[in-house]
Amino acid sequence: EVQFVESGGGSVRAGGSLRLSCSASGFTDTEYAIGWIRQAPGKEREGIACISGGNGKAWYVESMKGRFTISRDSATNTVYLQMNDLGPEDSAIYYCAVKDRDLPYSFLHRLAVDHWGQGTPVTVSS
Repeated sequence: EVQFVESGGGSVRAGGSLRLSCSASGFTDTEYAIGWIRQAPGKEREGIACISGGNGKAWYVESMKGRFTISRDSATNTVYLQMNDLGPEDSAIYYCAVKDRDLPYSFLHRLAVDHWGQGTPVTVSS
């Protein structure tokens, strides 16, 4: 069973930064993708970024490039999402997710992932 421990969410004022963390366990296959998806109240889920398990390459939804940066620490099986210059539009629940196959487009745009974390809320005030 794939398990997630997510942290780093909270409340921040506009212009501030947060770093989300996700420690994943329960799988050993390197041919996967792991990353972040968010959902604001009343809105559809949207992909943010993911990393290929095999080579560590980072992939981004175009609108997320610049302010958001995904990274990983292989030693601890942890992925991070650095979020800078946050605005109220970034308020959402942020989910760590894993896709069993390394298909970044499917992960980010179809949101066709196989395992979801519990989510960590982010609130950005004006």
